[in-house]
Amino acid sequence: MKGILGKKAGMTSVYDNGKHTPVTVVEAGPCIITQIKTQEIDGYTATQVAFDEKRVKSTTKAEQGHFKKAGTTPKRRVHEFRDYDFGKPVGEAVTVAVFEEGDLVNVIGTSKGKGFQGVVKRHGFKGVGMATHGQHDRMRAPGSMGASSDPARSFPGMRMAGRTGGNRIEVLNLQVVKILAEENILLIKGAVPGAIGSYLIIEG
Repeated sequence: MKGILGKKAGMTSVYDNGKHTPVTVVEAGPCIITQIKTQEIDGYTATQVAFDEKRVKSTTKAEQGHFKKAGTTPKRRVHEFRDYDFGKPVGEAVTVAVFEEGDLVNVIGTSKGKGFQGVVKRHGFKGVGMATHGQHDRMRAPGSMGASSDPARSFPGMRMAGRTGGNRIEVLNLQVVKILAEENILLIKGAVPGAIGSYLIIEG
């Protein structure tokens, strides 16, 4: 599966013959091919690419050696695209040219972290009820946790308050509306996971 690494830059709109289309602006590549894995040596086939500059002082010696072998500077993000050959050797760049306008892609990112949240925000609970009959502080309460003396516990997986967001999310079949090759920009229809500046994996 072909693909590229990118960074979410924000959202905007595209107008075509009066039709409005919301799009996400993704700064995609250029990515450097840092390793080509083969069935004989690694047990599977894949192409490893790296994206976004990283300071040498923040890079481990092992990583420095890996990037030096590929003839490139240290990078922040490395990802493997399984069973796909870009047709380029190690050290060459992968650009937005791997896609064409109209292609359908899958976008993988990390959703925004919301911190510790209650059951209303986290799971969509409606709360116990209205502020009547003395219930002045129960509007966003979770309600009963389960049975009493038998089984005398809450079962695993019970929907309760807790840490929300910050999950790996994949959105399928988003359309590439426009490609700005000179600026290394992809305009992808709709919304993708993550905050502005977060890293994305675009597969197609």
